[in-house]
Amino acid sequence: MIRRRLQRWAWRLGWLLGLVLAAACDAPTRAPETSAWLVHHLGAEPATLNPITATDAYASKIDEYIYESLLKRDEKTLELVPVLAESWVVSEDHLTYTFHLKKDIRWQDGAPFSAADIEFSFQRIRDPKVDAAHLRSYYRDIEKLEVIDPFTVRYHYRMPYFRALEFCGSIPIVPAHRFAAEDDFNQHAIGRGPVGTGPYRFHHWDTGKEIVLERNEAYWGEKPAITRMVFKIITDSTVALQVLKKGGLDLMSLRPIQWVKQTGSARFQDRFQKLKYYLPNYSYIGWNLRRPPFSDRRVRLAMTLLLDRQMILDRLLFGLGTEVTGNFYVNSPDYNRDLPPYPHDPAAARALLREAGWEDRDGDGLLDRDGVPFRFEFLMSAGSKFAEQLATILQQNLKQVGIAMNIRKLEWAVFVQNIQKHEFDACTLGWSLSWESDPYQLWHSSEAAQGSNFVGFEHAEADRIIEAARQELDPEKRRRLYHRFHEIIYYEQPYTFLFTPEALVAVDRRFANVHVYPMGLAPLEWSVASPLTPTLSPEPG
Repeated sequence: MIRRRLQRWAWRLGWLLGLVLAAACDAPTRAPETSAWLVHHLGAEPATLNPITATDAYASKIDEYIYESLLKRDEKTLELVPVLAESWVVSEDHLTYTFHLKKDIRWQDGAPFSAADIEFSFQRIRDPKVDAAHLRSYYRDIEKLEVIDPFTVRYHYRMPYFRALEFCGSIPIVPAHRFAAEDDFNQHAIGRGPVGTGPYRFHHWDTGKEIVLERNEAYWGEKPAITRMVFKIITDSTVALQVLKKGGLDLMSLRPIQWVKQTGSARFQDRFQKLKYYLPNYSYIGWNLRRPPFSDRRVRLAMTLLLDRQMILDRLLFGLGTEVTGNFYVNSPDYNRDLPPYPHDPAAARALLREAGWEDRDGDGLLDRDGVPFRFEFLMSAGSKFAEQLATILQQNLKQVGIAMNIRKLEWAVFVQNIQKHEFDACTLGWSLSWESDPYQLWHSSEAAQGSNFVGFEHAEADRIIEAARQELDPEKRRRLYHRFHEIIYYEQPYTFLFTPEALVAVDRRFANVHVYPMGLAPLEWSVASPLTPTLSPEPG
C-alpha cells in the first residue's frame, strides 16, 4: 500500500514538473530588443475573441487592447471620455444621443472606420440569431439608430435610461466590411482573428498555449511603449507561479495562499511588485431554480446556512476579501449595508429542510422527499483551485446533514456551455460588475431563457424595481429602489453570495509607471524601466 502511494505521488510530481518545464519552455525567449514584451497569465482559454459574442473575462482582457468604442471610462477619474467619438450631445429629455466620430480612423487591415460599422454592430447585437443575449438587454429600449452621415450617429430611446450614454458610447464595434451577408456571425473567423482599431493587433493564437498581440504601428493615437502582449494559457495556478518565478511571465494574479505564503521571500520581492486592490466583483454559488429541490426558497436558504463562509474567508482567502450578501458592489452606495451576512447555522438549516419536507425516512443517512433522495451535482471549472476547495468544504458540510453532492469539473469552455444551456444543479462562478449598477442582465425574468439570469430567478416585484430603476435619473431615488431589490435577493437566495476578494497581482519590476487606479492597472501606460534581469530558478516560499 505504501509503495503504491509513493508511486502515485511520484507520478503526480513528475506530471507537475513536466507541466512547469513545458510552460517554461513555451515562454518567450526575450532577447534585449524584445524586452518590451509584456507576458500575461491567462487562467483559461476564451471561446472567442468576437467582442459581441464573447461573454467571459478572459476574452475581455485581450479584446480591450484590440477593439475600441466611442467612449471609455477613464481609469483614474471614472468619467466617460472620448475614444473614437470626437464629441457627443445628449438631448434635454434624455431620449436622443448624438455622436460625432473622429475622421481618418482606420481598422487594422487599412479599411476606414465609419458610422456604417456602428450600425452593423448595433444590428448584430439586436439580431436574436446572434449569441449576444448578454448585451441585448442594454439596447432593447433603443427605438432606432440613425446614421446621419458617415461620421455621425444618433440613438433614439423610447424612454430614459440612466446608463444610456455609457452603453451608446461603449457599444462593441466590429468591422462591417469583414462580413458577408451569408456569414454565420457566431462562427465567423473574426472570433479567432480579431480586427480592431486599437493600439494592438492580433498576431497569432496557438490553441492551448498562447494568444499574442503586437503593437499596431499604424495606430491613430499615441502608441504604447510595450511592443508585444503575450497571453500565456496556463490553467494550473501552481504551475503558473513557477513559470512566473522562472521569468516566463511578467504579470499574474495570485491566489491568496500564493500571496501570503509563496511569494514573501526577499528574492521574489526584489524581482516583482505585489499589488492588491478592490474591484467591483463578487463570487457566488448559483442554484438552478428550475430544478427541485432548489426551486424551494427554504432549501436555498438552508444551503447558505450550511456553508461556513467566514471560515472559508479566513482559512482559504486569508482574510483577503469581504463577505457579501447581494448583487451590488460591496463598496458602492447601491449595496444595502443593513443586511448582515447569514450566519453558519446548521440547526436552522435542518429546520428549514424539515419544513420543506426533507427528512431521512428510510434510515440510509440521506434526506429524502416523496421517495427521492437529496442528491445533486455541483459544477465547477477545472482550472479554479478556490472552486475546488469550496466544493470540497460544501460537500462535507452537506454530508453531515444527509445531502449527497457530487462534484463535477469541466474545462472552462464546456463549463460555460453547460451553464448557458441550464444543464446544471448548482455551480460556482463570479461576476465582474460595472461602476454603475443595472441588475437587468443578471436578474430580470426576461433574461432567464437566454440571458445571464441562468439560475432562472423570476420575481414580479424585482422586475418592477429593475424596470423603474432604469428610468430613474436621480441617483438617490434609484438607490432606494436598489436597496429594496437587495432585500428581495437576500430573502430569496437564488445565489449563496460569497465574497468580493481583493485583487492580488504580481508585476515584474522591470516595468515603470505601474500604478493602481480605481479601475485597477493600466498596462497601456507602462514602459520598460530596466534591461532584462537574469532568469531566476524556482525558489521555495
